[in-house]
Amino acid sequence: MSSLDRNHAKGLALTAIGGLTLTIDIPLIRLADGDKWSILMVRSGLTVTVALMAWFVMRRLAGRAPPLVPGRAGLAVAALYALSALTFITAVYNTSTANLVFMLAFNSMFAALLSWIFLKEQPRPATLMAMAAMLVGVTIIVGDSIGTGNLFGDVMALAAAFMLAAAITITRGSGKEMGFASLVAVALPFLVAAVMVGQSGFRIDAPLWIVLNGAVIIPVSFFCLATGPRYISAPEVAMFYLLETVLAPVWVWLIFREMPSTQSLIGGTILVSALVSHSLWQLNAGRRRRAAGAPRHPP
Repeated sequence: MSSLDRNHAKGLALTAIGGLTLTIDIPLIRLADGDKWSILMVRSGLTVTVALMAWFVMRRLAGRAPPLVPGRAGLAVAALYALSALTFITAVYNTSTANLVFMLAFNSMFAALLSWIFLKEQPRPATLMAMAAMLVGVTIIVGDSIGTGNLFGDVMALAAAFMLAAAITITRGSGKEMGFASLVAVALPFLVAAVMVGQSGFRIDAPLWIVLNGAVIIPVSFFCLATGPRYISAPEVAMFYLLETVLAPVWVWLIFREMPSTQSLIGGTILVSALVSHSLWQLNAGRRRRAAGAPRHPP
């Protein structure tokens, strides 16, 4: 296996682990049953603590560790992950789980647009068609939210998706290791939440769920998903974000019996179908390109 194939396999494995782990993030937040600022403070504080501990252990055992925030690109990525954490937790408390994960899945199309504008990677016709279909799906979901009190949460979810896409684009453009940048970034949400908790008080009814989330789930998923773009393309990374889109509403339905509305299901089906079709097409196209570029041996 060539080094290119090994790196590609490594990227797929990392993002698969990260995507699967992330699917239980929202159910754990809901199970903790607390004030959003208290949840954000504990979740973010534990994530930063675990990240710094892992970094120091790597330095002590291996003699070196990736930089926590690699240069100005790292600062930009960290800021984007911090903002996405704030908008995400706001969306959790202001819209349904189904709407939230459907909107978050839109990050792959945001990534395609940002790559087109800033990395000069012009999307192919199939990507443009998928983006058009996704816009239809999002319009149906948002239209269903108008007048129901979910519109603000849907907008926050879209903002979180955009921040994630921007972070992925900068990571790809820089080629730097951003795994720890995505984790230490949540120090800002922690500080914001701590100030708010100081004013409104602390309340988490089932803290063990959010401890598990902040100490294990978020560090593992964020590190893997933030490292993946070094080895595979943004559409391939986005394919594994789809795992949350598909599975998180299932976990929430099984635990809380929260059924999405008919329009949310229709819009989400359109959105997920477009994303899955596009991601599979990208994977197949990438395999064909690698096969065409592989050296041919004489018979």
